[in-house]
This record gives sequence, structure tokens and C-alpha cells, in this order.
Amino acid sequence: MSVKEDVAVRLLLCMLESRYAIRILWALKDGHAQTFRLLQDSVGGITPNTLNTRLKELRAAGLITHGKDGYYVTSHGADLVKRLSELPAFAVKWASGQFKKSS
Repeated sequence: MSVKEDVAVRLLLCMLESRYAIRILWALKDGHAQTFRLLQDSVGGITPNTLNTRLKELRAAGLITHGKDGYYVTSHGADLVKRLSELPAFAVKWASGQFKKSS
């Protein structure tokens, strides 16, 4: 990996490591706009303050935007969510292995 790629990956991971950032993107993965309140319910357990902060960060990063119907992913956000779409299959496989270890 080049230095440029390494820096880009670190920047992206730093942003995604922020509490609830990935969950917000995941809640918007279907491409439908969600209002602030609906997004708060979709993410679950997030305070309005934290949601507002993450929305500002994700908007500044160009991953989501706000329109008349609410928040939705941008083309860059959709690309990222598409790349994360293999996560459920991996998670099931991983969780299965975790349960076997604890048995």
C-alpha cells in the first residue's frame, strides 16, 4: 500500500470509528431519506446531540446529505455502503465461530 493510500485509509477509518458513524450509514443504506427522528430511531440509543454531531461530520465528509425529505447517502456514501455490504455475511460467519469458541 502506498503512503497516499495508507493516509486515505487512516482518515476514513478515523471518521468511521466515531461512535455511531457506521450505524448511521448502515441505517441509510437502502437509499431512502430519513428524517432526524426516524434516523435516531433506526440507529437506536443515540442521543440527539451525538446524532447531530455525526450527521455534521458525515455531511462534511461528503458521505451523506440533507434534502427536503431528510438525510440520505451521497454517491460516495452509497459506494462505501456497497463496499460494506459483505459485512452481514462476514458477521454471521464470525459470530458462529465466536459461539463455538465459548461452548
